[in-house]
Amino acid sequence: MKEFHLAQLNLAKMTVDIDDPVMKDFVDNLDKVNRIADNSAGFVWRLQTEEGDATGLRVFTDRLMLVNMSVWKSIEELKNFVYQSFHVEILKRKKEWFEKIDRMYQVLWWVQAGTLPDIDEARARLHYLQQHGESEVAFSFRQSFPPSEYHLRLPTR
Repeated sequence: MKEFHLAQLNLAKMTVDIDDPVMKDFVDNLDKVNRIADNSAGFVWRLQTEEGDATGLRVFTDRLMLVNMSVWKSIEELKNFVYQSFHVEILKRKKEWFEKIDRMYQVLWWVQAGTLPDIDEARARLHYLQQHGESEVAFSFRQSFPPSEYHLRLPTR
């Protein structure tokens, strides 16, 4: 039987450039949040540059759009990090640094254990979720689905 891990992508659109003084508290807390993630139960991997975070990556045409992508052993372990660690304190302050995004900005999906998602797949999963709603292919914390080998690939339609 194959083992699965949970991949996640989430976006945040900054109100100003990352170097602006408005972003200082956010930037000053990145290392702490990333260290907590790296040491959390169930953590497998996160997208990062040599600097140790993903703020320097621009994978969308909007230069103010930040991307976060990671892999976890389970939904519960990801939820624990998001809502039961210092991360939640930063999350509570998101309006200080980020614009409200009016469409789905986070997507979850299952990957085979031992594989890592790439940004193209992550964008495709998010687009699928935005177009088709939550399903076994792409979902959110609000409505999750159990892993299935059938849903490792995006449908072609």
